[in-house]
Amino acid sequence: MAPNYSKLIERTDVRIALAASTALTAWYIRNYYKSSKHSRSKDGRLVRLSPEEQIQYMIKEKTKKEPKGKVDARFWADLKVLWKIMFPGLWSRESGLMVLIAVSLISRSICDLWLIQHSTLIEGSIISMNLPDFKRLLVQFFIAMPMISLVNNVLKWSIGEAKLRIRTNLTLHMYQEYLKGFTYYQVSNLDNRIANADQVLTTDIEKFCDTVIDLYSNISKPLLDIGIYLYRLTTNLGATTPGIMVAYLVVSGIFLTILRKPTAKMTVQEQKLEGEFRYVNSRLITNSEEIAFYQGNHREQLTLLASFFKLTRHLRNFLNFRVMMGFIDNIVAKYVAITVGFYAVSRPFFAVDHNLLTKGTENDRFKHYYTYGRMMVKMAEGIGRLVLSGREMNKLAGLTARVTQLRSVLEDVQRGKYTRTMVEKNVQNGNGPPALLAPGAGRIIYQDKIIKFDKVPLVTPNGDVLIKELSFEVKSGINVLVCGPNGCGKSSLFRHLGELWPIFGGTLTKPPKGKLFYVPQRPYMTLGTLRDQVIYPQTREEMVRRGRTDEQLNRFLEIVQLSYLTTREGGWDAVEDWMDVLSGGEKQRIAMARLFYHEPQFAILDECTSAVSVDVEGQMYQYCREMGISLFTVSHRKSLWKHHDHYLQMDGRGGYVFEAIDSDTQQFGS
Repeated sequence: MAPNYSKLIERTDVRIALAASTALTAWYIRNYYKSSKHSRSKDGRLVRLSPEEQIQYMIKEKTKKEPKGKVDARFWADLKVLWKIMFPGLWSRESGLMVLIAVSLISRSICDLWLIQHSTLIEGSIISMNLPDFKRLLVQFFIAMPMISLVNNVLKWSIGEAKLRIRTNLTLHMYQEYLKGFTYYQVSNLDNRIANADQVLTTDIEKFCDTVIDLYSNISKPLLDIGIYLYRLTTNLGATTPGIMVAYLVVSGIFLTILRKPTAKMTVQEQKLEGEFRYVNSRLITNSEEIAFYQGNHREQLTLLASFFKLTRHLRNFLNFRVMMGFIDNIVAKYVAITVGFYAVSRPFFAVDHNLLTKGTENDRFKHYYTYGRMMVKMAEGIGRLVLSGREMNKLAGLTARVTQLRSVLEDVQRGKYTRTMVEKNVQNGNGPPALLAPGAGRIIYQDKIIKFDKVPLVTPNGDVLIKELSFEVKSGINVLVCGPNGCGKSSLFRHLGELWPIFGGTLTKPPKGKLFYVPQRPYMTLGTLRDQVIYPQTREEMVRRGRTDEQLNRFLEIVQLSYLTTREGGWDAVEDWMDVLSGGEKQRIAMARLFYHEPQFAILDECTSAVSVDVEGQMYQYCREMGISLFTVSHRKSLWKHHDHYLQMDGRGGYVFEAIDSDTQQFGS
């Protein structure tokens, strides 16, 4: 027998292709492995290290309880809570859009079914050379195209609008909780479960909302197609043919779901590493001046690249996993599904006793096969998409875990429940606060014209006890100078007073929040007009309702000797980048004008006149006394002693002195 050279050549080509792909894969793995290792010379010396190996950096997100994305009962419970936020009610616009999506999907399936049947008729008229039928069917096909195009674009619009609306609802809800009270401060400074809330509030929420709508449409359409084609095929060909496909759906779905389990966890890790990379970049921007003075660009480059390579390594691993899963998905959900579909649809055609297929001519059998075969292919494609949607479900589980973690942290922080790893470690080592002290264990009483600390411990969020019991009383009209070395508790005192940090014990009596004002050394300049800098955090509408005018603002600028700003910058409505336009001294004086505008009962001045001349400083302090604003001042300037009545001296070792400033003390301070 002569050899079949064509088959021999074909087999040889396959072997060569397999050998080439194996060699290429081995080369890639070897080079990838080598690139991740140290490069050493022959004598063993280290020649080149990656940024990750040159430097170690830490992001505050190593907690005991990491969010785990799994498609389980907890996932459905968390999704139900978020669903109520995204879809406020049954008759809301968002719910209406979901109905519109469903109607569009049904219309699209009907269009697909009509296209299958009509295309079969057109091709049948061509084969049978029936010109009148061909022209009539072609005109009907042409007339139907605009309607089919409209259905497709209505579906596209409704999906896009639904994504925007649910993202708006969820984002507004999250920001409302995030900016309630001091939650935004406490999430970053008192709780270390989430280091990069901005990543969740922006990117994660966007991806979560997109995945919800995509998954809804990607599941609804295949289910609808399977239902329609299942009914048509069962009616015409019997239950065996579609039954085989449904059985395959169940088996392949279980198989692929087990393989896709790591997807949710890897999605969570990807979003966390993206947040870390953004956080490292924002640190460089925020501290660019200090880094430039130290010439730390090379050190920061290593930190950035270490974070970037950590991210890219995970993305590469995730990519490899997705490619591997894509390979398996294509085989299981596409090629094998089509093969099973061909086998299933062939069974009734090979049956000699089938009522529909044994009657008629060969041309009729061909039309039946063509019509039902296309239906079977569409059904197989629907089964494949439904099986592949499990991948999106795992991705949604990971994103749900991220968004739910932020929501849970916001709720805990608002209830005064904080989680800090450092506190737990210090307590275990015996270095933390005593067992009787706990965050929120103290009591706050709101009362006008008095500040009183009654056995209040000064404790930092990481558990360091600065002063075990602090007790003093200041009534309205008394100015207090707070002094002491760095780290003694001056800033901690003000953070407790401003309710930024929880009270660990004792009783704090203070005016309501609106009657206590804080002026830092580096004042915050908001985005907006020159007027906004003085009236911050109020808006112009609130200023008008309060009965304030621009003439009063001019008076405040005259007191702080900044009346030239309105002329120099173009009036109160001028918009500039005020952090750059104003000098350090001008920003400090703007902050004092802001204090005069709000007229609080008490004000905390934290080195806020360090860049202001002594004569202007004296004028501002005198005006505060005239307005009846009582001051807590942190300053090392000797000239300020004469403007205060008491002093609070902290020694940095847990001790303090609170006494009146007499002539001898003032002479000592001078």
